[in-house]
Amino acid sequence: MHDSELISQILSGNRNAFAFLVSRYQKLVVHVAGRLIQRQDELEDVCQEVFLKVYQNLGHYRNECKLSTWIATIAYNTGINYLRKHKKWNEVNPEDSIALRNLTDFSVENFEKADLHRYLREQIELLPVQYRTVLTLFHLEEFSYQEIEQITGMPEGTVKSYLFRAKALLKEILKFVVDENSLKLVKEITNEK
Repeated sequence: MHDSELISQILSGNRNAFAFLVSRYQKLVVHVAGRLIQRQDELEDVCQEVFLKVYQNLGHYRNECKLSTWIATIAYNTGINYLRKHKKWNEVNPEDSIALRNLTDFSVENFEKADLHRYLREQIELLPVQYRTVLTLFHLEEFSYQEIEQITGMPEGTVKSYLFRAKALLKEILKFVVDENSLKLVKEITNEK
């Protein structure tokens, strides 16, 4: 269902359409507000407030930007207002504040991809140091096997073995937490066919 049709159904009083909108944009709101609000209980309250504001102001939405941008802006402003109201504004890193403003131009798919990238980086950090080093140099820095051999002093066979083991460990970890589409994204991230 397109956003314009969804909006018209919500404005006509279709509660199921609004539930669908919440489902569609929930990750986006959590991602944006979650960059500002660290405590889970506070984050849940802010997210509820965001969707309440979306519902109350949907009649004022004028298609001047994508609906996702409009909702992300509401999430950002609601988070900032929450911090100001509770005198937690000094907890916001100014760089995060600037980055959050830029996030409002992302689509929902970009937020999901960014979440997966972050999770993948966190899991890489948990790998044994030799696996992490080889994986980072090969996939993130895009060095060849020979360049990694020169950098680390490890024989090329060891580099390939560590790379294979690191990817196997990541796949094992990720298969419990990601869906089929995300697994395709992981393969894309790690340049696998």
